Amino acid sequence: MIAVIDYGAGNLQSVVKALDYIDCKTLVTNKTEEILNCEAALLPGVGSFKDAMDCMNNSGATEAVNQFIATGKPFLGICLGLQLLFGSSDESPGAKGLGLLEGSITRIPDLDGTLKIPHMGWNSLDIRKHDGLFKGIEGNPYVYFVHSYFLKAKDESIVSARTEYGTQIDASVQKDNIYATQFHPEKSGQVGLQILRNFAELTKR
Repeated sequence: MIAVIDYGAGNLQSVVKALDYIDCKTLVTNKTEEILNCEAALLPGVGSFKDAMDCMNNSGATEAVNQFIATGKPFLGICLGLQLLFGSSDESPGAKGLGLLEGSITRIPDLDGTLKIPHMGWNSLDIRKHDGLFKGIEGNPYVYFVHSYFLKAKDESIVSARTEYGTQIDASVQKDNIYATQFHPEKSGQVGLQILRNFAELTKR
């Protein structure tokens, strides 16, 4: 069972439908006890950094995430769910993130005034770690992005994939039992479904 954490600010249905499609049982919940009883947990995210953290704090999801990750069971953050794992974001100065990973979240630079922001659509990945989420995925697969802010991880060793859009973007990270993607695997066709299958397989280790 994969807990899909409902903190009141995420687009949950597309994630749930994708997991249903690959025969993964899900539980949409914001209750700490139910989340902790699941074999894995997933944190989706849309909207602004501050609004999402406010919802996380008010719903009790912040404590639930911290407790779940401490169990060592697989955890996946998607899109804003990746950014929330870090301490802060230039999108919302003064707002405090989860602080579980270190890095900077800054706006995608448009140096010559021609780059469309948000970065919306398909882009290729440079996969750096062919295990975890990317097991069995070869080449430079295309996945779907929707974001205006991007991650530059402090520790390059946690970066599992990168992409280019006006700058080098750390598109996926992996540290211990924490996995996260800036892109949306649930909207990324067969490649995205394989990424979700790989995440589900992590529960069997």
